[in-house]
Amino acid sequence: MDSLAHPNNVTELILLGPTQNPQLQKILFIVFLFIFLFTVLANLLIAITISLSSTLSAPRYFFLTCLSFIHALYTSVTTPKMIMDLLYQRRIISLASCLSQLFVEHFLGGSEIILLIVMAYDHYVAICKAHHYVTIMRQGLCRLLVLVVWIGGVLHATLQILFMVNLPFCGPNVIDHFMCDLFPLLKLACRDTYRLGMVVAANSGAMCLLIFSMLLTSYKVILSSLKSHGSEGQRKALSTCGSHFIVVVPIFVPCIFTYMSLVVTLPVDKLVTVFFAILTPMFNPVIYTVRHKGENCH
Repeated sequence: MDSLAHPNNVTELILLGPTQNPQLQKILFIVFLFIFLFTVLANLLIAITISLSSTLSAPRYFFLTCLSFIHALYTSVTTPKMIMDLLYQRRIISLASCLSQLFVEHFLGGSEIILLIVMAYDHYVAICKAHHYVTIMRQGLCRLLVLVVWIGGVLHATLQILFMVNLPFCGPNVIDHFMCDLFPLLKLACRDTYRLGMVVAANSGAMCLLIFSMLLTSYKVILSSLKSHGSEGQRKALSTCGSHFIVVVPIFVPCIFTYMSLVVTLPVDKLVTVFFAILTPMFNPVIYTVRHKGENCH
């Protein structure tokens, strides 16, 4: 009935981008272009190096390869479009492309946070059940866990996109953002979407909060088990968990902030999105290469 009352005559959307200041746009073009190239090349370099190295065959490196691959893809979903918009001042995106971008964003984002749980489990087994690590973390199990990661990402993205496909869009068509996301699109729909926004926030926000709580619990269990380890074992375990924790916090804190804010658009929304969508994938290769250098926990 809503679709009949409000014909879906919007086929294109206009993204206002990160700023309307022409001078700042030129600076951001250079900055984001450098960040994008560095992020993609660094993450792909990690994935290729691990794949070609016979000494980096432990499960944690297999999972790290998957994480690097996800980060390279994730930053490639939205950043190139934003960079081109900053350069050519053409900020139009079709509604179909916007929904496709939305699906891929949530597929990769959902896969990433599930993968972080898998990596935390690997750390738990390596530290708390070190004598049984090889028998537990077999190659078959690792591949199964990664399959679960991808399936979980698909299910999460499908659920999110189902919220959007039947919404009528009849105008306006301007999004005050540099990428397509759920809440900006909900604001454009030609019907009351407050309740739907609450459901979307509960779905993604609760997922972020639940998994973040699970990760914190796993850290607590691991740290409690370190009392029985020697000083060298404690140092290596803390180094391994430390790098994972440093990666986890910049991902989950903005995620929880964004979705727990419900459908209220806050002035810092763009900054938060820049942080977890663009900057975090850039920092992760640096964190893992520095923290894993010379480290051999498994």
